[in-house]
Parts: sequence; C-alpha cells; structure tokens
Amino acid sequence: MPLSRRHWLAQTGLLCSASLLSLPLFATAGARQANGPFGALREPDAHGLRLPPGFKARLVAQTGERLPGKGYVWHAAPDGGATFRAPDGGWFYVSNAEISGGGGGAASLNFAADGELRDAWRILDGTQRNCAGGPTPWGTWLSGEEVELGLIHECDPTRPGLGVPRPLLGSFMHEAAAVDPATGFVYLTEDHVEGRFYRFRPTTPGRLHAGLLEAAHLGADGRLDWRIVPHTEPCRTPGTTAFARGEGIWYAGGRIYFSTTHDHRIWCHEPATGALTVIYDGIALGDAAILRWPDNLTVHPTSGSLFVAEDGDDMQVNMLSATPSGWTVAPFLKFEGHDQSEVTGPAFSPDGNRLYLSSQRGRDGTTGMTFEISGPFTQT
Repeated sequence: MPLSRRHWLAQTGLLCSASLLSLPLFATAGARQANGPFGALREPDAHGLRLPPGFKARLVAQTGERLPGKGYVWHAAPDGGATFRAPDGGWFYVSNAEISGGGGGAASLNFAADGELRDAWRILDGTQRNCAGGPTPWGTWLSGEEVELGLIHECDPTRPGLGVPRPLLGSFMHEAAAVDPATGFVYLTEDHVEGRFYRFRPTTPGRLHAGLLEAAHLGADGRLDWRIVPHTEPCRTPGTTAFARGEGIWYAGGRIYFSTTHDHRIWCHEPATGALTVIYDGIALGDAAILRWPDNLTVHPTSGSLFVAEDGDDMQVNMLSATPSGWTVAPFLKFEGHDQSEVTGPAFSPDGNRLYLSSQRGRDGTTGMTFEISGPFTQT
C-alpha cells in the first residue's frame, strides 16, 4: 500500500467510519496486552530491526538486486507473501509487487532444505498493485490486485509463469485470500472503507473456474450468513455487512482470521458454525493499544499464534496468542529508521523455524528489503 494511503488513513482517523464502528462486538474488549514469550526487544541490528533475544535477521532480497540462479532482479514494493513446500525438503517464498501501471505481479524465492537461497523467478506479470493474496491447499498462490475492479490471479510458485486470472472470485479492490481445506471455499477481503467480506464457493473444490461469489451478512446472533452477489463489481448490496478496510486473512485450525485496518480489529470466523468474534479491538484499548492499523497476518504452524504486521504506525509485528484466560498481544519485532515504509508479507517456512517478511520501501522510502527471521519460534 502506498504512503499516500497511509497518510489518508492518519488524516481521516476514525471519523469517516462511525457507521462501521457500530458493528456489534461478539467478544470482550479484545486481547489483553502482555509481555511477549520471547522477552523484550533488543537494540536495532545493522538493518534497523529490533528482535527478541535468540533471534536474528538475514536480508535475503532487496529491490534492484540480482538474485542467484536465473538472475531475477528483486522487485520494488514487496507485499503479501506465503511459503510452499518443495519436494526436496526446501521451500518457496512468494512475494507480491504492489506496483501500478502493469508493473505489478509476483515472484518466488526458492530455498534449499538448509535455508540457502538458490533461485528466484517471476510467477505473475502484467498486472497492477498486487497487494496481498493467499496460499491454496493445492499449492498455488492467489495474488490480488488492489485496484478498482481488480482480479485474483492464480500462480504456480514452483516455476516461472504469467499467472491465470480467476474473474469469478470478484472484481474489486482485492486484499487477501484464504482457503478452507475442508470445503475448498475461498474467503476474500476487500480493502475499502465500505468493503465486504466475501467467499467463493467453487463448483469443484480446488478448481476456481466455476462457482458462486457470496458476501457476508453479520446477524444479531454474531453469526455470518451469505448472499450470492455479482462477480463483476464490488458488492454494496443492502443486507450485506461492511467491514472497515479488510486486509490480511489466514486459515488455521478450522478458523479464518482477518484484520480490518481502519478500525484496528482482528476477527475470527468459524466456518463450521458461522460464528464471528473480535479477538483484538484496538479502539477499546484506546491510546494504550500497541497494535494499530493491522494489515498482513499469518499464523505460526505449531503454536497457533498470530503474527500481525502494521501498516505504518510504529512499524511493528505483533504477536497474538491464545491463553486459558483469553488472547494476549505483545510486540515481536520493530523496524527503526524505516519511517516511510510498512511491514508486509509475513509468512513462516513450512517447519515454522523461519519467518519471512519485508519492509516494503526500506530505509530510503524506495528500496524494498525482504528478510528471513530465524530463532526459537517453536518454544511458544
């Protein structure tokens, strides 16, 4: 997301979304702020990252840098990302390019089983402002265009390619996507103050060329029901519910987690029951909230903790953890000296030992920096 959008958010604050803030909360005030499980953040490293003890950062790609293998030059504005297992024990990390004018798309980094970066290539080209997206259980990457009438494109992370448009998943300002493996339904967020929460029901699970697009209605009982809507334009149909700038979304353990940036909330939807709850409410926490403008998010594969990147604010990734007494939130990392940037693309390696993410515009406001964070993640 460009800096101008962040400035717009800061200037408008919450005033223009009063109707959105009236959405009922089917939860307590949200996560309780607590000390993180890894300890206090250390002083910044050479790249300006503050990390807990035992963790370290490696710069794996930088805008304009030629990478190993086929010599792919890493793109500007790295944004949403995900990882995929490779047959030989390595993995792929996919990163979008949030660039306008047909310069967007996505690329894949190929890592060996020992973590060595061995190749990189383009997997989507000729699109624009590819912001976030999501992995599918069948091993593809869904890349969304954050433009009016933007599309989802399905990409193969394992080889160079151009991607395949999936128009039935809707034409709107796409942010992220998550797939429920039990049904094959694709859940989609829309980055607009009057955006909807969508799902696509494919005729055949795993095949996105046929099916129905639906938008959610939040009932008085705190459950979602779904209304079929056209796929050719954004849904603003009466009887569907607006969510305040839908952003990151992730499936884990039978739940769909997603963020709404403009009202500082993290939501949890249980498809099996239809229930929707707020697990973090930055408005209720007020000025003391340590997580504001939540954006891309991911879930650690073994602990179940959420790692939520901020769109600006103080450039943190915050960690939400479920405890017997409710959810807690604590800073996990912070970028210092990246004041014109935002944190994007958090995703764990398949074994959960490495976290990939980017500072979209880096320290100079232009040069994106993509990092690998390693450390004792599995101790949580």
